[in-house]
Amino acid sequence: MLTSSRWQRNDTIRRRMSSPNRFNIFGRLSGRPTSLQENPSPVENKRPQSVVVNFKENEDIRDAESCHSSISSEDSADLGVFACARQRPKSQQLWEKEDIILALSALPAGEAALALIPSLHGDDLTTALRESQNLNVGDTSIRGHRLSTPSFVNRYIRKASLAAENDAAAAAAPGELISKWPNTCLLVSCFFGKLELVKYLLQRGARVDACDGDGRTPLHLGACSGSVEIIEELLKHNGNPEEWDVNRKCTPLHCAAAAGDVKSVKLLLKSGANVDAGLSGNSMDHEKTPLHYAVLNDASDCVEELLRAGASPNNSVVYTETPLHVAASLGSARCVSLLLNYGADVRVQFGSARSTPLHLAAEEGSADCTKLLLEAGAPSDARNARGQSAMHLAALAQSAETVDLLIKAGSSVNMEDSDGRTPLHAAVAKAMRGGELVKALIQAGALVNKPDKYGYTPLHTAALNENSSLVTLLLTKGADVTARTKGGISALCFIVRRTPNVLPKYVGRLDQAISLHDHELGDVDCELKLDFRPLMTGGRGEADLFLCLIEAGQRHILKHPLCETFLHLKWLRIRKFFVFSLIFHSLFAIILSIYIFLTFYMEWYKWSKFLYWPVLGFTCTLACKELFQVAHGITGYAKRWENWLQWSVIIISAIVLIWQGTTWSLHAAAIGVTLVWVELMIVVGRFPMFGLYIQMFTQVAVNFFKFLGAYSCLIVGFSLGFTVIHKDYKSFANPGVGLIKTIVMMSGELEFEDMFWNATDISIARGATMHLMFLVFVILVTVILTNLLVGLAVSDIQELQRCAGLERLIRRAELVAHLESLLFSKLLDYTSIKIVRIFRKGALLLHPPHHCGVNIRPNDPRDKCLPRDLAKAVYHLVAKKKLRNRVPRYPSNQSLISTSAGDIRMSKIQRFPSTSEYSRQQVTELVADLKKCSGKLGTQLDVLTKRIELIAQEMDQNG
Repeated sequence: MLTSSRWQRNDTIRRRMSSPNRFNIFGRLSGRPTSLQENPSPVENKRPQSVVVNFKENEDIRDAESCHSSISSEDSADLGVFACARQRPKSQQLWEKEDIILALSALPAGEAALALIPSLHGDDLTTALRESQNLNVGDTSIRGHRLSTPSFVNRYIRKASLAAENDAAAAAAPGELISKWPNTCLLVSCFFGKLELVKYLLQRGARVDACDGDGRTPLHLGACSGSVEIIEELLKHNGNPEEWDVNRKCTPLHCAAAAGDVKSVKLLLKSGANVDAGLSGNSMDHEKTPLHYAVLNDASDCVEELLRAGASPNNSVVYTETPLHVAASLGSARCVSLLLNYGADVRVQFGSARSTPLHLAAEEGSADCTKLLLEAGAPSDARNARGQSAMHLAALAQSAETVDLLIKAGSSVNMEDSDGRTPLHAAVAKAMRGGELVKALIQAGALVNKPDKYGYTPLHTAALNENSSLVTLLLTKGADVTARTKGGISALCFIVRRTPNVLPKYVGRLDQAISLHDHELGDVDCELKLDFRPLMTGGRGEADLFLCLIEAGQRHILKHPLCETFLHLKWLRIRKFFVFSLIFHSLFAIILSIYIFLTFYMEWYKWSKFLYWPVLGFTCTLACKELFQVAHGITGYAKRWENWLQWSVIIISAIVLIWQGTTWSLHAAAIGVTLVWVELMIVVGRFPMFGLYIQMFTQVAVNFFKFLGAYSCLIVGFSLGFTVIHKDYKSFANPGVGLIKTIVMMSGELEFEDMFWNATDISIARGATMHLMFLVFVILVTVILTNLLVGLAVSDIQELQRCAGLERLIRRAELVAHLESLLFSKLLDYTSIKIVRIFRKGALLLHPPHHCGVNIRPNDPRDKCLPRDLAKAVYHLVAKKKLRNRVPRYPSNQSLISTSAGDIRMSKIQRFPSTSEYSRQQVTELVADLKKCSGKLGTQLDVLTKRIELIAQEMDQNG
């Protein structure tokens, strides 16, 4: 049984060990006070602090390049592009503080020693040592006794023995604790830097080779604490400076280097410590030398001392992290310089990422380290496992200085990684400083429109990141808004959705492309210049931009005078191809119609055989054209219903040619001759003169069938009712014929007399029901439904007429883009036919760099380059620009003052201190005059604007 004082002593020790302050015993290692009363910060309570720093695993430190696997256009636009996580080597521990505490507390009397020794200072320490000297207690071994009993019995015995010793230590006085458990106290004292207690314990016979459960000796813990005196005292008592811990993780020299104490390092080296411990290549070693830990803690003095002592900066094991890797990743230029001076290899690669020191320095954004490595001969274009060069990583780090050094060293700015991305992609993905880095890369020759393997250009990435300033910068540098991803989404679509504020600036570029070239606006010889270069894209055709505008919902931009002028001139350039298509389909329709008429109507087989080969030739030519379009792009081809109509004509023509004598071929011929003329109607509708009318027909037809589908139940119901009640009438002989008759009756062909006055006696018996159903049908279907259809058609036509101009431009742009896509198809690149090159050249309107625009004279009636309404629109745009430019813009410290003779002149109102009431009155009067002049100026500008508009209207009327 323990006495009450013993219980109190035991409770006190337990409270100390359970208190959060127990972790502050390591405060002095990080420069904090070691007082047990110090309150820990919230951060210290959340995660353990380091005793010595280290990497956790070699292979997982810097696997930090682009982690983005795929940016498919089918994904949401909210997807981020070019995801990349950068990791720096984290300051990790040789040993966690908790691990050391647990290991020491697991020793006999460990908990009591941890609670007592940190608090022994001054008189308390002297009293404890005096009590210990008065005691004559035998040594207690830490290593334990070897028992002859079985292991499981030994384990329980040891556990019970340790518990008994801990209870005894908890109840013991300080002097008794030191005397009975000197080895435990020696380990704890070394760790806390208690020099006087260490000397006393060594004199009393404490074992210098004692260790805790993890194999840490007093010399390990003394080196961790950075106490040179304790290390010196331990070495005097034959401490082994080359002793490894149980896991062969470190020696005392490792601990001293990690602590950054150069004096301890020198002392251990002087005592014979192996400077390259851990570099033996032994599989049990962790392949980290003291030099590694010194670099990891940026202890340049220790690094220099170790290198002087002969430490090797390299490792013979391939893909192993060297000290140079660590120094470069930390951006420690001093350590990098020391390692290079002592022969560190700049080409060695590290881990699964295959990173060189230059990669790590660039990733850190350290221009100093990068410069040192390049001067030492590091290959600037070396690739890591992801195919990235140092330029990629420097761009990701947004280090303009590092990028500049790499460019000067000859590194390629267009090198592609494994995903096909260039450094410009990386710079755009991580742009944070206004685009200076992007400008530097472009000036060095970076390709602005280079796509990655998913089709994403830097412009796509900038738009996805919603970086408006960067999108504007790329556009000014020639970025192509029509560039498409593998999924077919253009960069313009991303700009419209993510950075719509850029669009007004883009339209402003179109305004600036129209300018006054010669003479004044009012002169007859006034000449305006239209520069089409803002409409030119990186594609092979010239109409890709207009197609992208339509897809992105910005079709109103087609009404801009520059776009409308370009489409007009472009149509004049390529309409010859459509005229040829019209002639081809016209001849085909005529010849096929004559052949079918002679074969199936007149049955003049002798004459029809002369047309067999022409029809066959036209059919094969049409089939080859359609097959070429299928090979060019089957996805877009299948979406156009006109192409299905073409194939119907081809198939029916083949049937008519092969099977002439069969009955069912007569039906095919009737359908074929109808479809071929419908197809000709579609071809005619491609011309601007007839396009609106054909569109009216197709639009009304589509809406009619939608409308009819909505009311189909009503029509089917009446048709079945009429079929039942008029079963003796031939038009309702069966439900199918009855349905057709009901639809015909919608048009007004009711046949009232035939259905009722010529009825039989049986029909007269059902007369009331017949008349009632007929009357309801006339009201609901013939009157209401038919008038609804007419109203729908009228509204559709009015809407088309209202938007006729814009719809005409849209159709023209789509036709031009479709024709260019066929002419410039990659399938034709493999042909050497000269006519293909002639057709391509004939389809192009612009021939840069010499011919990129057109000059017009809007006031000259003899100028027929553009239609008059289009020339007027161009003229009005230039007039508005000139009027806007004439409106003066004044700074905040400038004003207008009224002077004599009605002139308005510019003058500055100097801000001066009002030293008197008179001065303040003068300023007030000047401000009043300023307001009056501003009002007069606004009125005069309005008058001038109206006069210009009147003059323009008069010129339009005269023109």
